[in-house]
Amino acid sequence: MTQFLKGIGASAGIVISRAYRLKEPELNVDKNSIEMVDEEILRLDGAIEQSASELEKIKVHAEKELGGDKAAIFAAHLLILNDPELVNSIKDKIKGEKVNAEFALKEVSTMFVSMFETMDNAYMKERAADIRDVTKRILSHLLGVTIVSPSMITEEAIVIAEDLTPSDTAQLNKKYVKGFATDIGGRTSHSAIMARSLEIPAVVGTRTVTTKVEHGSIIIIDGIEGDVIIDPTEEMVQQYEEKKAAYEAQKVEWAKLIHEPTVSSDDYHVELAANIGTPEDIDSVSENGAEGVGLYRTEFLYMGKSDLPSEDEQFEAYKKVLEGMEDKPVVVRTLDIGGDKELSYLDLPEELNPFLGFRAIRFCLENEDVFRPQLRALLRASVYGNLKIMFPMIATLEEFRQAKAILLDEKELLKADDIPVSEDIEIGMMVEIPSTAVAAKQFAKEVDFFSIGTNDLIQYTMAADRMNEKVSYLYQPYHPAILSLVNQVIEAAHGEGKWVGMCGEMAGNPIAIPILLGLGLDEFSMSATSILPARTQIRNLSKKELHAYKNQLLAMGTVEEVVAFIKEKINI
Repeated sequence: MTQFLKGIGASAGIVISRAYRLKEPELNVDKNSIEMVDEEILRLDGAIEQSASELEKIKVHAEKELGGDKAAIFAAHLLILNDPELVNSIKDKIKGEKVNAEFALKEVSTMFVSMFETMDNAYMKERAADIRDVTKRILSHLLGVTIVSPSMITEEAIVIAEDLTPSDTAQLNKKYVKGFATDIGGRTSHSAIMARSLEIPAVVGTRTVTTKVEHGSIIIIDGIEGDVIIDPTEEMVQQYEEKKAAYEAQKVEWAKLIHEPTVSSDDYHVELAANIGTPEDIDSVSENGAEGVGLYRTEFLYMGKSDLPSEDEQFEAYKKVLEGMEDKPVVVRTLDIGGDKELSYLDLPEELNPFLGFRAIRFCLENEDVFRPQLRALLRASVYGNLKIMFPMIATLEEFRQAKAILLDEKELLKADDIPVSEDIEIGMMVEIPSTAVAAKQFAKEVDFFSIGTNDLIQYTMAADRMNEKVSYLYQPYHPAILSLVNQVIEAAHGEGKWVGMCGEMAGNPIAIPILLGLGLDEFSMSATSILPARTQIRNLSKKELHAYKNQLLAMGTVEEVVAFIKEKINI
């Protein structure tokens, strides 16, 4: 009998194939007393060495297939594998209690996972999954159990799993794995991000797909609508084959616009840019017709390492991006750590509310020994392209002025040493804090541009942690309050002759695009794969007509009213 499951469309596309049920192996552990402690320690060391060898191979594969930022997670896994606190705790348990390595590993890893899972910090909670992934690998070698992985799939299939670990997703072979569906996860989970990088359809958060799907059964994954159809009828298969063909034909049409400008139906030009994390992402940016980079997240240079990247290492990365974009604008965000992004080698304070704490520009202004090398590297690279620099999490004019003063100071020091620096670098800031949006007129007099970071702006405005499922309903991009703040920023900037971009998820949203176009947004920055659909949509929209709806939209009371109005007016 045909069954239908609803989940979250994490990666667009449609695929019909047989299910490959990715089951967790049985890793049952008994407690045994041992006499040969040294031999047991050697067994543990051997399992760790085997795990390290596997992770190195996975890391190399991920770098080649997915890019450096996606591979950084495996560098972090290797660090966990060699973490003295974890490894020594296991060995101490073996020695002190004279128990087998499997039992000691299970006990210590469970303690570490529980400790991380109970932390308020979302980033630290995510590390629990990494520790579980790494210690499961060690345990499998101790028990002599083979972990089934997607790399073992040798014919076309759709992977079905409770969730896909970073190790699993890095081993997905696009030749055989045509899509996947999971019980848990969201659009920002590891598995969803990897699926979009590989451009394979994915539906996550179905809750029950693993209990409903049998290995080898025919299923349909609709990553556009977030649907999973189990044991479809012949008519349904035909219907989805047609829908798949229509989607593929649409992609061909989108591809025709790769080298075209982004112009509305009434000849209003906006810039469609891409968000990137590493220099390796530039190929995808070019292939998808981006007119620039609207957000280069430099924190990926710092993550998955045991120490800070050197100035020269950063210089080479920035230079590669600027040269790769061939004089198209590249907006680089200075180091944005804290909140849900932490660096193990920096002694950051433990905070009850890290999203509102010591993060981003606040950290950099207090740690100039970290901030200045990054600014020097950016300035040195500036002569290789069209560089724009922006500071994250700016709350006060004093912060912006201080950050800009440090940047200009480093510029003068480089020039004094006869190191060439571009004289055309625009200096801007992120608008992520509601008070900054409200005071945009004051900031607009001093910045060269704004980039609105809607992911944080929405959660701060609505007082709703976007990582908390209980209040996820309050994460509302189209709420009139959000639209009002965005409008204030745009009007303030345009009043001073400055431009405004947006680099949050909202910028690539089909409902938001017509609203933002009507409000006068100058630059839309999004994931590279969203650019051509957005360009197609904008070419069919009238900027003048949408602008005429502005006051009506801003006067509305609910999200539902805004969405219904837009759908009615532009027939989405």
